Amino acid sequence: MSAVAIALIAFGLILLSIGFGVWLRHRLPERHLNGDSKDVIKLATALIATMSALVIALLFASTRASFEATNSQIGQLTAGVIELDRLLKDYGEEGTVLRQALRQDVATMVKAIWPEAGVAAPSMAPSSTLEAQTIARLRHMTPNNVLQSTLQARAAAVGSALAQIQLTLYAHPTDSMSKPFVFVLVLWLCFIFCTFAMSSDANRTLLTVLFFCALSAASAIYLILELGQPFDGLMQVSSAPLRHALPPL
Repeated sequence: MSAVAIALIAFGLILLSIGFGVWLRHRLPERHLNGDSKDVIKLATALIATMSALVIALLFASTRASFEATNSQIGQLTAGVIELDRLLKDYGEEGTVLRQALRQDVATMVKAIWPEAGVAAPSMAPSSTLEAQTIARLRHMTPNNVLQSTLQARAAAVGSALAQIQLTLYAHPTDSMSKPFVFVLVLWLCFIFCTFAMSSDANRTLLTVLFFCALSAASAIYLILELGQPFDGLMQVSSAPLRHALPPL
């Protein structure tokens, strides 16, 4: 299920909890909402609200850091591909064949990492990695001079680093957020907004404020889920730099 769908469901459930709180306000005896009962309800709501705010803040910071780290890995992968292509270009005529293979490998790699590129899930097949294609063929090249030997050694090192980054990206989970965890968070938010609606008689101002607060809470859940899916959704890491890293031969 997409992050947008989950956020909309959370928003709907929070609105239902507000409506349930308004209904309870008129159904419960007045003594249940005054005096000591009111103080206990406030303390319980404050406790759950603090827990929810802390969890949301920690989740946002964690997913944001993970998103930035993945974006940095894509930058390193793009820079490494460009460097490898230049090394093969300087190698000479024998490197031209590998440059063609490198372009095919990059296209396959993009399709495997980004689902919208044509593959629903990343493939861990050895034949799809740079290690099994370009790098393996690079190791079998026979240098004719010291310069080619140096270029081959450097290209092999760059290629091995690229293969490692690629496998790390393949291993990235498509959805790093546990659904039961999100369910519990939404349940806490529903409790909070239900008690908010119970605390006062319903009027336009109160309902408007609660509506926008519910929208903000659902938006926070959406941002957390979206950042947890760096290769899918509206805020995904762009594949354009890697797609256009190598000019056509």
